[in-house]
Amino acid sequence: MNKDLTYTSYLKVDDLLALQKPLSQPQAPDELLFIITHQSYELWFRLLITELDRVVGLIAQETLFPAFHLLERVSLVFKNLIQQLDVLETMTPVAFNQFRSQLNPASGFQSWQFRELELLLGGATQDYSRFAALEPEWFEKVMARGNKPNLRTAFISLLKNRGFLSNTDPAQEIKEAVLKIYQQPVQDELQTLCEFLIEVDEQVMLWRFRHVQMVERMIGMKHGTGGSLGVSYLETTLKKKFFPELWQARTQMGTY
Repeated sequence: MNKDLTYTSYLKVDDLLALQKPLSQPQAPDELLFIITHQSYELWFRLLITELDRVVGLIAQETLFPAFHLLERVSLVFKNLIQQLDVLETMTPVAFNQFRSQLNPASGFQSWQFRELELLLGGATQDYSRFAALEPEWFEKVMARGNKPNLRTAFISLLKNRGFLSNTDPAQEIKEAVLKIYQQPVQDELQTLCEFLIEVDEQVMLWRFRHVQMVERMIGMKHGTGGSLGVSYLETTLKKKFFPELWQARTQMGTY
């Protein structure tokens, strides 16, 4: 036991509180809110990446019950991220414009942890290849993540191992496998896994939607800092699904 250990030293509170450094002069009152909110997002992203890595490993081992617990945690973290936007929206556009110019050329798009999170959920690396020249260090981290197993590939491998798929994985075959799983008279662990996966997918989409609304509320249709297209770009992400077959299968359920 470390007798010198305290709450402050264990959590590195002094170091943590030294990380908020507003740039506006004189300091805009709401810049601290903006910084703390986004720093907390990055901490939650770190947890999400850690937990989803654990989930991928558990599914690969076909140890599903502990994976359910972690997937529930992931969904609840995304719900928390959505709620944090309510706090951020207490900042008015006027208050944001008092320090927004100081953010250039930084942009939330540069959050490599979120891009890593997208790939860990099942996103495609080619979606980011065009940014290699702009963010080489960021791009290398993203590509390294893209070469690792993710939640989607773990799910597909599990379906193969359980005899629901052949060696190929076209979307139609996955959808048919999902339908077979849901046709079981009693809910089994695969159907439970499908429900947890679609819950995570839904929470990610809800977070994207709330984020888009928050951005439009703050800056309208203006370009984002760093030259991004702002709301116009963000709206293109709203229909992204990591498990589209789980959604598509709903249409055919009960029609057999």
